[in-house]
Amino acid sequence: MLKKKILQRYHIRNRMRHLRCSISEKKQKESSVQLTKLLVNYEPIVNANNIASYLSIDGEIDTNHAIYYFWKKRKSIFLPILNPFAPRNLLFIEYHSKTKLIPNKLNIMEPEFNSKYLISPNKIDIMLVPIVAFDLKGQRLGFGGGFYDRILQFWSKDSFLPVGLAHDFQLVKEIPTMEWDIPLPIIITPSKIWRW
Repeated sequence: MLKKKILQRYHIRNRMRHLRCSISEKKQKESSVQLTKLLVNYEPIVNANNIASYLSIDGEIDTNHAIYYFWKKRKSIFLPILNPFAPRNLLFIEYHSKTKLIPNKLNIMEPEFNSKYLISPNKIDIMLVPIVAFDLKGQRLGFGGGFYDRILQFWSKDSFLPVGLAHDFQLVKEIPTMEWDIPLPIIITPSKIWRW
């Protein structure tokens, strides 16, 4: 049964990543603008001060429009970095327009580590979460490294609200779940705010 789930997850990841990477630049921009309109008017976001986001890669819905909007509204933005002291864990560093970005060991751009700009998860109001696929129960499938699963296990305790971001086509009938998977309470796509 476990092997079957792993294989199903692998196939969903590959299919969705292929679909994401095949959309046109124009469609990507349109989708990003539509999602940003829903996102920035969502009440918990409007009331948030500290927002953990991410820089989009691999065809993910573009977060740059939202980040620029948040800066205009004087919200503090934080980006994930790979924790240099605890492998496979994330830390969040404040991000400004002049923040120096460097590639991490996964070749993903992230802010340079500087403890002065770290934020504790319990100080984050909203955490925007990347998604490879999601289902009608709020289950999320990520890249497979477990980085967000590790931090999401604390979300109710630490009081930040995780909000998944995805293209509409990333919705699948069902995600085969593993014991460590954490469903998301909110997922926003260009056409809808999904709540569980």
